[in-house]
Amino acid sequence: MARTEAFTVFATPLGDCAIAWSADGLSGVWLPALVSGALPRTIARRHPDAVAATPPAALAALPGAIARLLGGERIDFDDVRLDLADAEPFDARVYVAARTIPAGEFVTYGELAARMGRDATAREVGQSLGRNRWPIVVPCHRIVASGNGLGGFSAPGGTATKQRLLAIERARRSGAPDLFDVVR
Repeated sequence: MARTEAFTVFATPLGDCAIAWSADGLSGVWLPALVSGALPRTIARRHPDAVAATPPAALAALPGAIARLLGGERIDFDDVRLDLADAEPFDARVYVAARTIPAGEFVTYGELAARMGRDATAREVGQSLGRNRWPIVVPCHRIVASGNGLGGFSAPGGTATKQRLLAIERARRSGAPDLFDVVR
């Protein structure tokens, strides 16, 4: 059965972004392209039958929320339903686990793998996040390499974008106290 999908492109402080959706939920998020005006062509490669449209009620607030996040506001997207129909089962598990990391925190690929159970490794988690079609909504920027490295980031801008998103969220290691925590 063919899936009807639509998309919208919208302005943010960092440039144009886009979302796409189906009847089952959000099917894609695109951060600003490196080339102005490239988003509709990029979307058409993944979703050739998608048409430009106004988001449905369930996603109507999402473009504004993404714009606010990219403008420096701390936002979570926990209530956004994803269309996971085409995701591999392991990838879907990774995306669900990644969405449990709150804004302002980050974990390593290994820590996320440990949360998922014995059948997950840091490498597999990283590979799965490299296929993430929902950057920001599935907050892959909140998962970093061990040893204080950023790891990869497959969205435009690569690790510079990842670092900027973590800075916007004033992120720190999950569960770790920082200078501003009260020590008792």
